[in-house]
Amino acid sequence: MAYSTLADVQDQLSEAELIGLTDDAAAGTVDADVVARAVADADEEIDGYVGNRAKVPLSPVPGIVRKISVDVAIYNLYARRHNSIPEIREKRYDNAVKFLGKVAMGAITLGADDPEGNPPSTSGIAVRSAPSVMTAPKLENF
Repeated sequence: MAYSTLADVQDQLSEAELIGLTDDAAAGTVDADVVARAVADADEEIDGYVGNRAKVPLSPVPGIVRKISVDVAIYNLYARRHNSIPEIREKRYDNAVKFLGKVAMGAITLGADDPEGNPPSTSGIAVRSAPSVMTAPKLENF
């Protein structure tokens, strides 16, 4: 199951823009297969980050994951066609990757729809140590 759809991508891009990014056959229409491949690649990237925190593919799909899937898929569409990606698309992709990295580290969750209900960790580091040998009462007579 894909985390986002052609309709989700169409909500973010004009028809002409989407045709320009997907129409390899010069048919003058959106190639839904190209969009589906970009979404599948985006979803695999998401699963790569989230897979150590939750069972993938995610079901139900949290809203934030749908948004990230769209942002990464659009980035993928631009990357396959252009040497330079519009700044806003690059920024959205970078933000998505930062968010996913924080999810992978356990610093944040996927929100209320997190399928595993994973709470964020309070820190990125867990420390265990033996009890202190030198305590204040032991040092008083020293």
